[in-house]
Amino acid sequence: MEIGIRRWGLVVLVLTCLIGRSVAIASDSDTQHTGNSFMEKSLIILKPDCMQKRIAGKIITRFERADLSIADCKVMRLDEKILNEHYAHLAHLPFFPEIVDFMGSCPVIILILEGDNAISRIRTLLGPTDSQQALPGTIRGDFGTDKMRNIAHASDSKETAEAEIIRFFGKK
Repeated sequence: MEIGIRRWGLVVLVLTCLIGRSVAIASDSDTQHTGNSFMEKSLIILKPDCMQKRIAGKIITRFERADLSIADCKVMRLDEKILNEHYAHLAHLPFFPEIVDFMGSCPVIILILEGDNAISRIRTLLGPTDSQQALPGTIRGDFGTDKMRNIAHASDSKETAEAEIIRFFGKK
């Protein structure tokens, strides 16, 4: 069976992530102007439900087919410290401990994706946070279960993306 070059690239990326190395293939700036659009970076976390369903490759392929590039990638198990920081805006809610338990339940893949207007395009590809409200054809509509088990986290603004990239990858 013949495997195309793009498929090999995904295999190499996943294998690199799985052995715990970070693959840096990005430019130094987070946003670059390219004609009428903006090259942006966004942080994506492929959540435990994505990992447990073994569909990370399918999700990454959808992003790549939408002309989004992987700028960096790593696999890590999220500890309580980083989860408390990342989800600080939800800490007052009664279901916060469930979020921490779920997100720390297994290693996740963390990606920096980049492309023209990446943040809004990624959020459109994902669909609404609540998978039960997501339309078929969106990532969450096709693979998600509910608000928490919704396959992936994605930055919701340029400012959030910058903070999240620093949180998970250090200064970029």
